[in-house]
Amino acid sequence: MTEDNKNVYIAIALSILVIIGWNYFYGWPQMEKSRQAQVQAQNQTQAAAPPQPGATPATPLQPGATPAAPSGSIGTPNAAVPAAGAPASAPETAQTREAALAASPRIVLDTKNLAGSINLKGARIDDVSLRAYHQTTDPQSPIIELLSPSGSPDPYYAEVGFIPQPGANVPLPGHDTVWMADADRLTSEKPVNLTWDNGQGLIFHRTLSVDDHYMFSVKDSVENRGSAPVTLFPYALVSRHGKPHTSNYSVLHEGLVGVIGESRVQQITYDGMEKETNGTRTLEGTGGWIGITDKYWAAAVAPEQDSPYQGRFSVSGAAQPKNYQTDVLENQRQVAPGQTTDVTTHIFAGAKETDTLDKYQAQDGIKNFDLLIDWGWFYFITKPLFRVLDFFYKHTGNFGVAILIVTVLIKGLFFPLANKSYVSMAKMKRLQPQMTAIRERFADDKQKQQEATMELYKREKVNPVAGCLPMLIQVPVFFALYKVIFITIEMRHAPFFGWIKDLSAPDPTSIFMLFGHLPFTPPSFLMIGIWPLIMGFSMFLQMKMNPEPPDPVQKTMFTWMPVIFTFMLGSFPSGLVIYWTWNNTLSVLQQYLIARRAGVKVELWDNLTGMFRKT
Repeated sequence: MTEDNKNVYIAIALSILVIIGWNYFYGWPQMEKSRQAQVQAQNQTQAAAPPQPGATPATPLQPGATPAAPSGSIGTPNAAVPAAGAPASAPETAQTREAALAASPRIVLDTKNLAGSINLKGARIDDVSLRAYHQTTDPQSPIIELLSPSGSPDPYYAEVGFIPQPGANVPLPGHDTVWMADADRLTSEKPVNLTWDNGQGLIFHRTLSVDDHYMFSVKDSVENRGSAPVTLFPYALVSRHGKPHTSNYSVLHEGLVGVIGESRVQQITYDGMEKETNGTRTLEGTGGWIGITDKYWAAAVAPEQDSPYQGRFSVSGAAQPKNYQTDVLENQRQVAPGQTTDVTTHIFAGAKETDTLDKYQAQDGIKNFDLLIDWGWFYFITKPLFRVLDFFYKHTGNFGVAILIVTVLIKGLFFPLANKSYVSMAKMKRLQPQMTAIRERFADDKQKQQEATMELYKREKVNPVAGCLPMLIQVPVFFALYKVIFITIEMRHAPFFGWIKDLSAPDPTSIFMLFGHLPFTPPSFLMIGIWPLIMGFSMFLQMKMNPEPPDPVQKTMFTWMPVIFTFMLGSFPSGLVIYWTWNNTLSVLQQYLIARRAGVKVELWDNLTGMFRKT
């Protein structure tokens, strides 16, 4: 082996050690910490025994802060941009979620996918639960509670309203305004109309409607019955008090997010928001949306898409818990006496389902709304890959089967290139005797050895790096599939067969507890389940398809690589491990057939029997 090749292999080995070290000292502990936090949260939710979704709570809750008044208008060059909807301060003593809900007059929210209530005090959307999604794979576990009111342990809500012109003394509806409603229940079939009179000539009408999924539409109409014109600034916000538990994986964004005008998608983590200058990031544009996202759920607001606005990400609070907020402030609206102005805002609060987000992007014209899902830099690979997987899922009813089918298609797509690669590898095998002779002839002259080897490659028309192409080809597909399985809610709690109940989670079995027969739970990095073991064996077979390398360093590295990957992938989503196993199996079959067709000896059997002869 040349010195350059040896350096390459050493670099690969060191890279693998870095990956293992990162997972051992950071990745796995963070995952375990996140898992324990989720279990604790689930136990607290179950202990609290929440009321049935859709039950009507009563009477007032503790108010949040009023949006900050503007110092000018967006459309006025010399005016400062107002800080719409400054983050509300969390109450000193948090109530239970149930007590906070019961502290204000409400109307019931009742649709096919949503349950909860709308707060008539402030007209906030602050009580939303997702009927179709449970906290665990157990269908009897509690459903996901997304939004919670101010005064509860984890306030998280959406709000719309108006800010007056600087210096104007105009009473406007705020967080403590109690609106009059014409119904006590909001459904996807019947909107609810809210009304509030400021007593000085302005009458505010608000129509709340919601579709069958997760999109609210808020249409505000301001009627001026006074004698003087009034200037108002529409705003909308999503506010979250306190930093939630996150998975802490770089492959996934959790935190503040938005697309404002022509800007690329803005993704700011909770910790990153605190590092922004003055805890604020502001952009201006036309079209787009802004919100806060979890792994699978999100809340976002979208202003009218043909009107310029200011979008703002912010964090406030001198101590923990801090308040995180995203908000939009639209251009001023002048309401002349006898006139009425209208503004419509869309509020999303729900699951980040790919088809649903795409529908809102097309139907409501919300710019780049599909980027609420973190498809990443390789959007052009990850989203199409998901589409193909979803197509086969809809025809087979099993995402695991869809992964197997897509793997076969990927193998077929790259077969011509892989075929050339394996043919080149077969030629390399035939040249092994001549390469060995060259090494022996120039044992003391590495330069002559390398020159003679390259001359041999040139004469025999062999590309020595062609054998690496199959691995290089599947690396971007591997990471794209990893991201798809990890981020898409469609994969959440998607079962395969047998003990795999959730393809987005690691294999729950472990060899170190005899697959459930020993009464203890090993550390997360020792959770090496059945599928990771099968994957390691398939990788071992793939390695044994080739002659054992003469160099001892290379030989040792190849020997241990299946073991290393078994531990690495043990904590990966089981869907990805199944893909890798199936891909290895297909590669072994493909390499075997190509070798036989090329008239090259298949080394698998000799390598396997040689292991037993050595022992």
